[in-house]
Amino acid sequence: MQLVRRIVTTAGIAAIATALLGAGGTQDLRRLRGTITIDGSSTVYPITEAIAESFKKAAPNVKVTVGVSGTGGGFKRFAANEIEISDASRPIKGSESEACLEAGVEYIEIPVAYDGLTIVVNKGNYWADSMTVDDLKKIFLSDSAPKTWNAVRPEWPDRAIKIYAPGTDSGTFDYFKEVVAGKKGTIRSDMSVSEDDNVLVRGVAGDEGAIGFFGAAYYFENKDSLKAVSIRNNAGNDVLPSATTIEDGSYNPFSRPLFIYVKASSAQKPYVRAFVEFYLKNAASAAREVGYVGLPDAIYERASKAFQAGRTGSSYLDENGKKKTGPITDLYK
Repeated sequence: MQLVRRIVTTAGIAAIATALLGAGGTQDLRRLRGTITIDGSSTVYPITEAIAESFKKAAPNVKVTVGVSGTGGGFKRFAANEIEISDASRPIKGSESEACLEAGVEYIEIPVAYDGLTIVVNKGNYWADSMTVDDLKKIFLSDSAPKTWNAVRPEWPDRAIKIYAPGTDSGTFDYFKEVVAGKKGTIRSDMSVSEDDNVLVRGVAGDEGAIGFFGAAYYFENKDSLKAVSIRNNAGNDVLPSATTIEDGSYNPFSRPLFIYVKASSAQKPYVRAFVEFYLKNAASAAREVGYVGLPDAIYERASKAFQAGRTGSSYLDENGKKKTGPITDLYK
């Protein structure tokens, strides 16, 4: 798997790191020593990488490595005790939580930002300015799998559809599948799939009949070469992803929270504890810098208290490991 392209350049990461450094608190981090291994979501990667670069300036003797294997891949490594922190673009699943607990890996769930999963088409696409979820069902579900755009809507042209999508280990794919396919539907298999979001960007940008999806930050970084499609929300309004519409929830059903999961035993190590506290202090500003949206202050305060108290488990799972749904402001208490 190719490493996902960094949303910002190395110089940009360094600039963000320098800006964040001033907000990192007064703790003497230079005395800390250790290694922190992080893996998981390509969507969360830019936030974690920016914060890791900043933290390394403040704590030069702590080595922080950030990998990209997709949300599912990160949780597999997490359950195998290979990493301290798992980046995730969706809440942990019941099966993943069970695998962690069977391996003796207790975890602390920490929400870090909002993202808006963005549906993109080629700049030359003049017909699809707005779509409903039903349109997306027609395009992406295996029981319809149209070959041309006019099979989706008759007023659209007789032009071949080419689909670009994240890999199945991606939390972005999981979230899209949940919204579009539900529990019973199946996503079509004849798609160009990659864990590298830059491959998806190039694919959609190079084919007038293309459509794809990924996190909002990748669209914001490439809006000169891609066109975002408005999504008909629950109120019947056509809404584009933006910092405002993602945060206020009007960009639904594709607004979503992003997370890091910290191994509880690792959280006892001073350098891991310091990194996570540094992360929470800077998550909102780092999210904004790389194109995402910060969470409400109350959520960060709750997350900080949960981490300090060592509260394990997920707010998105009930006592039987079944998924709970609802806004993060309601669930994460």
